[in-house]
Amino acid sequence: SLSAGLDLTGRFLFAVLTLMTLIGNLVFIEEAVYIYRKIPSSKRSIIIWINAAAPVIATTACVGMWIPRSTMFTDFTAAVFFAIVIHKFLMMMIKECGGQKLLLRRFENDRFKISTGPCCCCCLCLPRVPITRRTLFWLKLGTFQFAFLRPVLMFLSIVLWTNGNYTLYNLSPKGAAIWISCFIGVLTIIALWPVGIMFQQVRTLLIGKKIIPKFALYQFILILNHLQAAIINILAMQRVIPCAPPLSSSARGAYMIHQLLIMEMFLITLISRVVYRRRYDDLEPLECTAEEAGDNKQTP
Repeated sequence: SLSAGLDLTGRFLFAVLTLMTLIGNLVFIEEAVYIYRKIPSSKRSIIIWINAAAPVIATTACVGMWIPRSTMFTDFTAAVFFAIVIHKFLMMMIKECGGQKLLLRRFENDRFKISTGPCCCCCLCLPRVPITRRTLFWLKLGTFQFAFLRPVLMFLSIVLWTNGNYTLYNLSPKGAAIWISCFIGVLTIIALWPVGIMFQQVRTLLIGKKIIPKFALYQFILILNHLQAAIINILAMQRVIPCAPPLSSSARGAYMIHQLLIMEMFLITLISRVVYRRRYDDLEPLECTAEEAGDNKQTP
């Protein structure tokens, strides 16, 4: 077993990381109870889903750390869960504006700035798009496609893996891994684009609801769970991370990813508790804001 091959320092590290995972899950459960009691039912499930991202990723990393053979399943599970969270984050921003109808009324004369990351941050010449029911539908479809297709691709990868056609670290053109990974990369970029567009539009309106730190936490989870893991995997495949028998370079890279993710997600869970633990009052009605604007104009 794995624990039999660890020295005293290794066992202590594994115990501390497991304890951090347990504490993070307890913090999330306490936060979920608070959200369930204090927040309206229309926003409750979405906010619990978003808060669950860091504890779920930490838990899958802990399982992968103790059971190395399960790494493929744990990594896929975390990736699928976060794909759903991307869609939920977009829906949360719409809900925080009062829902789709109120959002359309608030921004009926505005336009979406689509020259934003990760797709078109350099294409400043792109025209602004009117904010209509159709454009909102396309934004929601952009995130929903990833939440739907990521589990389908996970199922396909596991089927190919059981048949011997899928090897996670085999990036040759003849292997299935490189093509599935590239396709997932394209779908990820398409899914992140609508979230960036919506955030640029509503961040001023929702600044009192801490939308900027919430978006920053969401971005941190994305970068740490995807980009950090990809960089360490590339270093392991290039043998930059040396092997240490009985562990190969790839196995050591996987251990590093899991251990880093547990610590990082533990911190994000604690910060999320602070950011999301607040009263969820609705925004001021449109009539009130219109009256205030009229009063300001009449004041000499």
